[in-house]
Amino acid sequence: MKLDVDVKDYHKQNEVTSADIERALNELNDEVNYPKRHGSDFYHRYKEDIALLAEMGFKVFRMSIAWARIFPNGDELEPNEEGLKFYDDVFDELLAHGIEPLVTMSHYEPPINLVLKYNGWYSRELITFFERYVKVICDRYKNKVKYWLTFNEIDSIIRHPYTTGGLVKDRFEGKNFEEVCYQAIHHQFVASALATKICKEIIPEAQVGCMITKLEFYPLTCKPEDVLATQQRMRKTYAFSDTQVFGEYPRYLLTYMENNNIHIVKQPGDDEIMKQYPVDFVSFSYYMSSCVAFEEEGLEKTAGNTVMALKNPYLTASEWGWQTDPIGLRISMVELYDRYRKPLFIVENGLGAKDQLVDGQVHDQYRIQYLKDHFNCMLDAIVEDGVELMGYTSWACIDLISESTKQMSKRYGYIYVDVDDYGKGTYNRYRKDSFYWYKKVIENNSVDFE
Repeated sequence: MKLDVDVKDYHKQNEVTSADIERALNELNDEVNYPKRHGSDFYHRYKEDIALLAEMGFKVFRMSIAWARIFPNGDELEPNEEGLKFYDDVFDELLAHGIEPLVTMSHYEPPINLVLKYNGWYSRELITFFERYVKVICDRYKNKVKYWLTFNEIDSIIRHPYTTGGLVKDRFEGKNFEEVCYQAIHHQFVASALATKICKEIIPEAQVGCMITKLEFYPLTCKPEDVLATQQRMRKTYAFSDTQVFGEYPRYLLTYMENNNIHIVKQPGDDEIMKQYPVDFVSFSYYMSSCVAFEEEGLEKTAGNTVMALKNPYLTASEWGWQTDPIGLRISMVELYDRYRKPLFIVENGLGAKDQLVDGQVHDQYRIQYLKDHFNCMLDAIVEDGVELMGYTSWACIDLISESTKQMSKRYGYIYVDVDDYGKGTYNRYRKDSFYWYKKVIENNSVDFE
């Protein structure tokens, strides 16, 4: 998709079609429509980047293994040694600097062959392919990685089925596409449980977590209908963590599928494996909150993390419309911990902004304030509410292509990467003001050092 559009319109996500995929595969040298092919060039600069993180004092670094780097087609019997070696080098570099890797097994990147040949996670065969992949990476990195996440924002398959599940709607003509999505979800739930099993067998001391998009919603008013609509909306996220934490489908999700004529196919043993291997901890992304009303017609909406929702009149917003709500992080932490009584890990949180590089400097006081406000609310949740928090990793420590907008100009990092939305630039790294501020936070284990 082209980037020369008003950023306010980015939320109008186009459904990925078979034609879109064919065009992308046939335009491998297109530098305009596919800037994500460049990214931030971590692949070639990881030593420099990790050194910068070590300079900040990082104790943990969240990253993902690209499934297609290990099994380029997804269905091979033998892995790609070059891909395995790359991650060996990255993990070795992290550990040499005293930084613990937190690794996501699947982060929006099923190999394209699995989409075209098997119709993505709708196919039961992907469970077998994923098992093979997980066995390889767990065995290879058993002495280097202790903390794992199975699927990134597993709940997002409902909002963007292609990105999360490799599902292309026009390939399921005549089928109930919502049912297709839930069948794919079931396969991911089983695969997640099997991944937990494999990881525990190979790395007994490993900790395996689920990862959800923590979308916090408030009733727009105290009208009971608004409160009920909000409760129903929150369940659309909790259904995924409920299943992975408790090891079984919640009754409300089964009821929803029954009421909406959604029938998923299970194999003998699926329920047992899900029940036997729940996750050890709950990780989540948190950026913003929104409101819900029973009747939304005529009410103002704003963008958020892969959602459009009602605007909260009491909150400010970023340049992209995401409403800033640090108290919502505390609310989210309390809700999740009270619900699951398992340790939490915040693995995404941050502010996307149009940073300006001037004379090698970026003065991002707005990001510092965002982080300070959220850190204080995190501390309140721990100290005042008794929440058990394993750790925190922000999105993102180094500027990268924003998934939501496909832009580099929506920057999140403490380290500025000199490249524009079209992959043009030096790719040189520059420390922002937030880099030095966060370094002091880590040194003092406090935001109150000034």
